[in-house]
Amino acid sequence: MSALTIFTDNDANFAVWHSTDASEIATKLGESGVRFERWQADRELGDNPDANSVITAYQHAIDRLVAEKGYQSWDVISMRADNQQKAELRGKFLSEHTHGEDEVRFFVEGAGLFCLHLAGFVYQVLCEKNDLISVPAGTPHWFDMGSEPHFTAIRIFENPQGWIAQFTGDSIADSYPRLP
Repeated sequence: MSALTIFTDNDANFAVWHSTDASEIATKLGESGVRFERWQADRELGDNPDANSVITAYQHAIDRLVAEKGYQSWDVISMRADNQQKAELRGKFLSEHTHGEDEVRFFVEGAGLFCLHLAGFVYQVLCEKNDLISVPAGTPHWFDMGSEPHFTAIRIFENPQGWIAQFTGDSIADSYPRLP
């Protein structure tokens, strides 16, 4: 189940706000300029869908977002627990970083944890199937796929080169809960 848990950025032991209600999550994140939506496929995808099937099933929603925001490209990424590089790939984004453009992810299946460092708070957003999150450019954040990752996601870009992580050097991510 999708969830938003908010902590102060100096106390990872006590949540100041929590919800699993998608509309409450969207409202709370929207107050900070973060987009959160729920999308539905226009067809059944089955287990472990290929990239072309995923894009086709969500093209209607992608087109709406592209028309609104001017994004230029999109692709599909899948991660499974049997990936030999899972620990290396997980570690790559566990440190706080920013991007030069919005980080837009839609979860087709599985889950991932986005952690946003906003105005003295840490927003932990557990994204699951049918969740879209758009983290504005320049927002300090980190991402955890868990030790046994399982997800397929659509990534939407203005320019894939703008999505390169720029690490902040802050160790804040080490203090907050991670996925098992």
